[in-house]
Amino acid sequence: MIRDRVLKLGEFVPYRLSIASNTVSDVIAGAYRALFGLNIPEWRLVAILAEQGSVSQFGLGAVTRMDKVTVSRAAIALVERGLVRRSANPKDQRSHLLSLTREGHALYDQVAPKALALEDAVLADFDRDEVALLVSMLQRLEDAALRLAATSEPSSET
Repeated sequence: MIRDRVLKLGEFVPYRLSIASNTVSDVIAGAYRALFGLNIPEWRLVAILAEQGSVSQFGLGAVTRMDKVTVSRAAIALVERGLVRRSANPKDQRSHLLSLTREGHALYDQVAPKALALEDAVLADFDRDEVALLVSMLQRLEDAALRLAATSEPSSET
């Protein structure tokens, strides 16, 4: 560990990741809200349900890394809009499975191309190899953070 480094927030990688993520999410959230009346948590649930079928709220939280209150609010809003249905979970009577309705699938079919177009616009200044490298590096960062969380509590030195 390098002890003579000075923390400069603008150069601190966790901060830069957060700022980049928030900036991209804010831009995309504005488009989803204006075009489809969805916020980011709602869109994430729709996308996961379109990909995976029936999923419990706990499962949605695990996949999206959103807290259970955020998942619950998004699920309630989507059920109220008729985009998602709740059904009994045969594996766990204490929970429900969520799945897209026909209307939910139709909305996904409209949103997905727009999501891909927004991703293309955000990544327009990167070539294919750079995008692949970015995705790989993000996965490595996520894996390293999960390993760190699993093996230790943050120390007072970090």
